[in-house]
Amino acid sequence: MNHTSHRLSDLERRVIGRERSLFADDIDDHAADLAALVRDSRILVIGGAGSIGSNTLRSILGFRPRSVDIVDQNENALAELVRGLRSDPDQPPLPEMNLMPFNVGGEPFRLWVAARPEPYDYVLNFSALKHVRSEKDPYSILAMLETNVLYLDQLSRLVAGPSLRRAFSVSTDKAANPSSMMGATKRLMEHALFLPSRPWNEGVQLSSARFANVAFSNGSLLQGWQQRLALGQPLACPDATRRYFVSLGESGHLCMLAAFLCSDRAIAVPSLDPNEHLVLLSDVAQRFLEFHGLEAYLVDDEDEARSRVPELRADGRYPLLLTPLDTGGEKPYEEFVGVGEARSTGRFRALDEVGYLEPSDPSTFEMLVTTVRDLLTGSTEEALSIESLRELVAQVEPAFRSSHRSSEKSLDQRM
Repeated sequence: MNHTSHRLSDLERRVIGRERSLFADDIDDHAADLAALVRDSRILVIGGAGSIGSNTLRSILGFRPRSVDIVDQNENALAELVRGLRSDPDQPPLPEMNLMPFNVGGEPFRLWVAARPEPYDYVLNFSALKHVRSEKDPYSILAMLETNVLYLDQLSRLVAGPSLRRAFSVSTDKAANPSSMMGATKRLMEHALFLPSRPWNEGVQLSSARFANVAFSNGSLLQGWQQRLALGQPLACPDATRRYFVSLGESGHLCMLAAFLCSDRAIAVPSLDPNEHLVLLSDVAQRFLEFHGLEAYLVDDEDEARSRVPELRADGRYPLLLTPLDTGGEKPYEEFVGVGEARSTGRFRALDEVGYLEPSDPSTFEMLVTTVRDLLTGSTEEALSIESLRELVAQVEPAFRSSHRSSEKSLDQRM
């Protein structure tokens, strides 16, 4: 294993506050176990060109699998992934790799999996719609249900077989006591993965992971700050909002540990202390600007933020717009463990495990899957609305009726 990957970049160290991966010691402790599991194995990675999927892949490649098939509908990201791997002087010899620009829910993917000459030992799923902003209309919510729930359900039917050892699908901290439709659909994804009625073959080990914001990942607020700064546009973040952060490399380390070493039907969560690691987004933004030699100038008016960039930048300052936390689905803080769930410690140094909690009535999940399929195929005359979809989710997760944070305002209306 290349241990230089354990170090965070200069920018990550500044904004996150760590020199070395939170999970470096756990990888060192379990390196022999990881090597025994991964070496000469056949692995399928869904969504492998995204930020978390590609960093998990890089971690896994150090343990020498025999073959890795990488599926991602973003063909540009697939091209950049293989260019990066083949250009990296620290990259160990690559295994046999197939990079396929598929939608995991489409017919080409189904036909391709059926035609594979050898079955997979491990399947890792990173395919997701992951933004809270996507609950702005019922059609976007339906797309989240399709991607985050139905695609995994279909995947289990395609890859189940006696050779499959483990399956992993990434979740999110927002699945714990979800306040957004995105978080709720990822909680439903956990049911699609773990419920005993799912078609995974008997004996396959199943695991997931919930974790913090991944700093500078694709679509993240911090990546947006990089883009805004390069374009001479103001930065923005919600005021009085606390978040946990992990680096891109740490996200891959966590998912690798969870995918290969977690207990069956367990959800890995980082052992982060809210008093130490839960930080104000505005403080992170100020550290980001300090790294670039700028002092944050706090404003609460969009017009002022846009108009004063050249003036403030010439003086070594930069506008940071603070907005109220009043858009749909947003929490003021993050948590990894939901009400009624149990957290266990001891096996890892920087990871805990949350045991899977079934719905009080598992049949409601089957009803949800059927209803979503009917909505997508047009075989129902049921009206489609945000309210009807929220109630559909609440049939499985009754607490969502009270935990969901609804609002007339959307993140798409914010800078």
